[in-house]
Amino acid sequence: MEVSKELNLVIEGKHNKPITLDLIFKDDGKPKPIVIFCHGYKGFKDWGTWELMGEKMAEEGFFFVKFNFSHNGTSPENLTEFLQIEAFGDNNYMIELDDLQSVIDWLLLPNFKYAGQIAVDDMSLLGHSRGGGIAVLKASEERRITKLITLASVCDFASRFPEGKKLEQWEKKGVQYIVNTRTKQQLPHHYQFYKNFKENKERLNIKKAAKKLQIPHLIAHGSSDTSVSIGEAGNLFEWSPAPKLLLVENADHVFGASHPWEKEELPKEFNYFLKNALEFLKADASDLWDEYLSDDDN
Repeated sequence: MEVSKELNLVIEGKHNKPITLDLIFKDDGKPKPIVIFCHGYKGFKDWGTWELMGEKMAEEGFFFVKFNFSHNGTSPENLTEFLQIEAFGDNNYMIELDDLQSVIDWLLLPNFKYAGQIAVDDMSLLGHSRGGGIAVLKASEERRITKLITLASVCDFASRFPEGKKLEQWEKKGVQYIVNTRTKQQLPHHYQFYKNFKENKERLNIKKAAKKLQIPHLIAHGSSDTSVSIGEAGNLFEWSPAPKLLLVENADHVFGASHPWEKEELPKEFNYFLKNALEFLKADASDLWDEYLSDDDN
């Protein structure tokens, strides 16, 4: 059976910007485990290989959901271009946590169109890069999440802010700019981003959240990642109570992918990750948890 798709659905979040999302699944009427994918910084749901990853997961019996964070700079009219640059500047981690919660809550509404096709007691989060950090935070506080996969994930947010004079200049000017290497755009970060982080630093502490996890956690990272250090995967592995570490030789930050991705097959490094991710997702969560606990005892 071919996979079905509902693309570019729009739901309203809590922050006056639409959340655009895709559903990819086999329309067979059977309840399927849910996988919700969170893109990373300067990312979007239609980047590179994310669609193909969703199709592969759907073929294996999962109900795959990917979405754009409401303030990622795209819009329902321009899904792959950062034309909403003021929204990008107004983004922060708390907004992204709220957006993810809005997606979870929407899927679990009694009148959800495909309620008969989802297993509400089997919901996993998959986050790439910064989206991995968001996924860890949400998994630690949302009891309906049963498994977590982080892909080339960051392990903290605090170290990514400037310090000293650079921070003072940011506060004084109210904005700083970063170049989007793909489009060469100058994208703004308003000072509220840092201020909001400081106001919510306890909730946004990934180390603290990872230690609180009560679900299995697959931590995938490439050995050639120059964007996020492999040491950050090591930290997540150390902190998570039930971790499994997947280090992929020669894989970069996006596991060999690029945008646009027009090939019919995934890069070999990405394929290796996906094979292991599917095995992890298909395993019984309680069995995985027991396995990790028994490893600790030994």
